[in-house]
Amino acid sequence: MGIPGLFERISTLLLREPEDREQVLLLLHSAFEKNLMDADALSIIEGALAASETRVTDVLIPRAQMDVIDIHAPLDEILSTVLATAHSRFPVVDGDRDNVQGILLAKDMLRMQVEPEFNLRDWLRPAVFIPESKRLNVLLREFRVSRNHMAIVVDEYGGVAGLVTIEDVLEQIVGDIEDEYDFDEAHDNIRQDAAGRYRVKAQTEIGDFNAVFGTCFSDEDCDTIGGLILRHLGRVPKRNELVSMDNLRFLVLRADSRRLYTLVVDRSPRNGTDADESASDAASAREIPNAPPPTP
Repeated sequence: MGIPGLFERISTLLLREPEDREQVLLLLHSAFEKNLMDADALSIIEGALAASETRVTDVLIPRAQMDVIDIHAPLDEILSTVLATAHSRFPVVDGDRDNVQGILLAKDMLRMQVEPEFNLRDWLRPAVFIPESKRLNVLLREFRVSRNHMAIVVDEYGGVAGLVTIEDVLEQIVGDIEDEYDFDEAHDNIRQDAAGRYRVKAQTEIGDFNAVFGTCFSDEDCDTIGGLILRHLGRVPKRNELVSMDNLRFLVLRADSRRLYTLVVDRSPRNGTDADESASDAASAREIPNAPPPTP
C-alpha cells in the first residue's frame, strides 16, 4: 500500500469531529507539528478558512487609488495610461468615478492596429458591481462561475468605494502573487543597508540565501527562508521578534497572524544580544534604504 496523501492524512485527524473553527485550527497545527503538512500548506488552508470571514471592504483597492480611463479621453492618452500602469483591466468612467461605464481589457487596445476607427465604447466589457460586505469566499466562487477578474465595489449609498480583483482575493489565501510587472522583482529579495544588515523577503529561496550568507541550510523540507523559520519555531513569529540560527540573527520586520513577509538579517553578536540592542535594531530596521543585492 502506498503512502497516504496529504488530504487522507488530514481527514484521519479530522475524524475527531472538531466542534468549532478553533478546534479545526488546532488539529491543523497538530498536523503541521507531526510533519503531515508543511508550513505553506498550513498557511493556505488557514487562508481559505479566513476567507469565509473576510469582507471585500478589507481587501479592496480604494476609490482614490483606482487607475481609471475616461471614456472621452483621446487614444494617445489612453495608451499612455495603459503603458504606465501595466494593468490588464481598467474601469472606464464617464467623468465621475461613480459613473462606471464598463471594463476595458488592455489586450483590446491591439484592435487599434487593424480597426480604421477605434470606438472605445464598442470594446467595453460589462462591469460587475458588488457590495462592500460580500465575503471573499463567495466572491471567489462568483469570479470562477462568471469568469470575471475584476469587480467594482459600491458602498451602501451606491457610490464607488473601490475595486477588487481575483488576484486580491487569491493573495488573501495563498500569499502575495508577483508577476513580471511587480515592482519588487526577484533580484530584490535581498538588500543591504549602510550598517551591513540585510533586508530579506521571506519568499527568498534557501539556495539563494545560502549563496549570499555562506550558510548551509537544507531545502529538503521547505523551499524558502520564511518556511525555514516557521519550521524552526513551529509557529508564525510576531513583528520585531528575534530568531537566531547558525550564527545569524533574524529580526521579523513584517508579519501578520498567518504569514511571514520580511526579515532583517545580520550576524549574531559574539557576546549575545541584550534587550537594548534588540530594541535599537527593531527601531532602525523599520526603514532600510534600497541598495544593490549583496554578492557572496
